[in-house]
Amino acid sequence: MRHRVAGRKLSRNTAQRKALLRGLASDLLRHGKLQTTEAKAKSLRPVVEKLITLGKRGDLHARRLAAGRLYGPEILQKLFSEIAELYQDRPGGYTRIYKLGPRKGDGAPMALIELVDYEEMA
Repeated sequence: MRHRVAGRKLSRNTAQRKALLRGLASDLLRHGKLQTTEAKAKSLRPVVEKLITLGKRGDLHARRLAAGRLYGPEILQKLFSEIAELYQDRPGGYTRIYKLGPRKGDGAPMALIELVDYEEMA
């Protein structure tokens, strides 16, 4: 039974899964939207929501926590300046997932995950 077992394994071990979500989160914050599989998008959503909440806090400890979960200082700077400022008055729900249908090669369900108000950011 899977009682109280949360999260998806995504057919990877722990280190690979953490690195995958770290890379996807960095790319989503860099570009504002990302096309990936539905399972990866659903796993990515809570990671990005927590990072944006850290960005809204804005203190040094939050910046150091976020730096450990992202690739590259330019993304960290963007998170704490542009993205946090954009969502300052929003209490949550910073991402949106659109289902796109099956992928042509293997039939995997695809999804588009994007930041809400992405157009204002671009």
